[in-house]
Amino acid sequence: MNTIQLMLVAGGVLALLVLGYAIIAGPNAGKNGQRRLQQLRYRHSESTDTKVESQLKKAIAARKPKAHKTAGSDSRIEALALRLDRTGKGWTLSQYAYASLGIGLVVALIMFLRSGSLPLSFAIGTFAGAGIPHFIVGRAIKKRTNQFNAKFPDAIELLVRGLRSGLPVTETLAVVAQEVPGPVGAEFKGIVERIKIGRTMEESLQETADRLNIPEFNFFCITLAIQRETGGNLAETLSNLSDVLRKRAQMKLKIRAMSSESKASAYIVGALPFIVFVLIWWINPGYIGGFFEDERLIVTGLGGLVWMSIGGFIMAKMVSFEI
Repeated sequence: MNTIQLMLVAGGVLALLVLGYAIIAGPNAGKNGQRRLQQLRYRHSESTDTKVESQLKKAIAARKPKAHKTAGSDSRIEALALRLDRTGKGWTLSQYAYASLGIGLVVALIMFLRSGSLPLSFAIGTFAGAGIPHFIVGRAIKKRTNQFNAKFPDAIELLVRGLRSGLPVTETLAVVAQEVPGPVGAEFKGIVERIKIGRTMEESLQETADRLNIPEFNFFCITLAIQRETGGNLAETLSNLSDVLRKRAQMKLKIRAMSSESKASAYIVGALPFIVFVLIWWINPGYIGGFFEDERLIVTGLGGLVWMSIGGFIMAKMVSFEI
């Protein structure tokens, strides 16, 4: 058994041990006990804040997690179609497949002409064909999500003014669809069209929330669900939600500004070894070609990739914050 086979066997055994530990460990008893105590507190408390929190828990639990089911293991094709739909570009599955195949073939051909190694060219071409389109779709989704979040508080303020002027909720949704540009207007237009063909407002909002998978819009849907359960002034509730979303956006900008230097350092440190390796290999393939032929250098390179991946993961966790 050579060195590479030994490394693969050791990695497989380690993965099996980690998987076995995860299966044997089971659920956390402390978290289950804390959850039961919270349920008892919600059930028997007389506090108004506790009752509102209980209604919030019920509203969240009552919502159908269709997006999680679609993006899970039931259908990878549906999950990919959902991602393409969230870009707002009108891309189809066939276009995505042709783009992935074309990028993979072009990169593999260039690498084969440069290195003459068919397995290496096939591996890099497969990685590029699968990774580059996925990255582009992710960037498009992120860009559209940022555009949606930038205009969504304005849409809620427009809803508040319509409700305070005496218009019903469905009419204010139609006003938002006409007056607010960009992704917000397009999504609200879809909601209004579904209501016109007989769907309920809650179902229409839920379908849009499942498709967008944006926390800010989920807050909006949960707010409407809580207002239906508890009653009260919907205009005031939506006004408070708009203020919360604006403060949330401001906090995101502050965190981005504070962590920008660390992110730039992480990008430079993480990308510099790969850039240097590619440049040296492109200029003088024979000097660094041993990493693709010598078993000792292959194992060393794989070990370096593992350690760099661990370091990149740690740096990413250090500069990322959940709001």
